[in-house]
Amino acid sequence: MGVMDTLDKLQLLATQYEPAEETTVAGTVVPSKSAYKLSGCLFEAATPHGRVPLLKTLLTNACERDCFYCPFRAGRNFRRATLKPDELAQTFEAMYRAGLVKGLFLSSGIIGGGVRTQDRLLATAELLREKYGFRGYLHLKLMPGAERAQVERAMQLADRVSVNLEAPSSERLARLAPHKVFTEELLRPLRWVEEIRREQGGRGPSQVTQFVVGPAGESDYELLATTEMLYRELRLARAYYAAFSPVPDTPLDGHAPTPPLRERRLYQASFLLRDYHFRLSDLAFDADGNLPLDVDPKAAWAQRHLAERPVELNRAGREELLRIPGIGPKGAEAILKARRQGALRDLADLRKIGLMPERAAPYILLDGRRPAYQLALLGG
Repeated sequence: MGVMDTLDKLQLLATQYEPAEETTVAGTVVPSKSAYKLSGCLFEAATPHGRVPLLKTLLTNACERDCFYCPFRAGRNFRRATLKPDELAQTFEAMYRAGLVKGLFLSSGIIGGGVRTQDRLLATAELLREKYGFRGYLHLKLMPGAERAQVERAMQLADRVSVNLEAPSSERLARLAPHKVFTEELLRPLRWVEEIRREQGGRGPSQVTQFVVGPAGESDYELLATTEMLYRELRLARAYYAAFSPVPDTPLDGHAPTPPLRERRLYQASFLLRDYHFRLSDLAFDADGNLPLDVDPKAAWAQRHLAERPVELNRAGREELLRIPGIGPKGAEAILKARRQGALRDLADLRKIGLMPERAAPYILLDGRRPAYQLALLGG
């Protein structure tokens, strides 16, 4: 096999296996002969800087770990590539100057241990920040087993850091990645991030994590219990859930894929815990500890608690408004503002302030009366 150039390597290393960033594939290509080599390497990402075109890549897809679900696991027959820190930094800088990207998501397979791999990630970030003067969005992965000083340095360089927990507990992780240690290698760096932020008066980058959903046999309750703890104790910005899809030539090749709807319900429940003041005990789980798939978690709560005790929108507080299906943070603020101008009397008043009230209608009162609504308009 001939020597690969940098853009060939980027094609192999650009990753869609890391959902720990809110991205969609971008359509931008370079107006040159090498343009088409970047197809699939660029993503549109929702970041603290707004939506930006993002290069999402690994430094290497070689890995000494043998995680059962991973396409890059050790021993798998797979084409490997590696970028040196200066090679990636120089290439990214050229892409940035050409207007192709405004941010970088940087991860890596593990070679030579987590500490050595983290050093290479930090070296790349330092080149971008200090040599090339890049001030845009940077998301750095923290490698399993990274040292506290490395975590602190990553926080100085990055806008966001993350560690993939992959599973909600040590027991479940053993079924996915038998040579990773849940508490010492994965959870501890997340705790260090929050410790360092507190030492710095609450300042520092956001942090996120990612779970692989399904093949370890975990329940939704387990995943969301760990998620709730991370939101409460570590101020996690977001939990990402990746519905498992089997990869050929891995130990889980024959395992059934996880339904995408399960992933969606986990996200919905996670947002309720993070943004809507719900507690884990508010969510409805079946006998196996899983969320029902036929109804979203907020509607399930409302059916149990609000169908016979509807909320008067003209008196409810913000937290009570957020419990109503179809009303999010912006909708709650719009209702509170509109009430200062006069009473809300029918669904038309809600539409005037930007709400689509059909989902909320079965669970509310307007000026003491249930609003008229069409059952046919009520959906999932």
